[in-house]
Amino acid sequence: MRPEKLDADAVADHLHKMEGWVLAEDGASIWKAFRFKNFAEAFSFMTQCALAAEKLDHHPEWFNVYNRVDVTLSTHDANGLTELDFKLAAKMDRAATGRMPDHLK
Repeated sequence: MRPEKLDADAVADHLHKMEGWVLAEDGASIWKAFRFKNFAEAFSFMTQCALAAEKLDHHPEWFNVYNRVDVTLSTHDANGLTELDFKLAAKMDRAATGRMPDHLK
């Protein structure tokens, strides 16, 4: 079953409950920059998120350099944001817990 695209009010409601996620100008994706203590923490985060993404059958667009992981989430089949994006974002936030330096939280 194809995921249903969320309307602007539902997207705003989800974003209000989340920290650090930013809505793209076109409203079709959300973005967050994660900064970790080192490369090992960043890679560990990505590994945990990859397993969660596979279970959801919903995969992030991400970019990693050393301790930085920039993530963009969107549901391409729906041409915008769906519940899957916010489920994966929440799992990513949980995966980042304890891995980021205090001054970067």
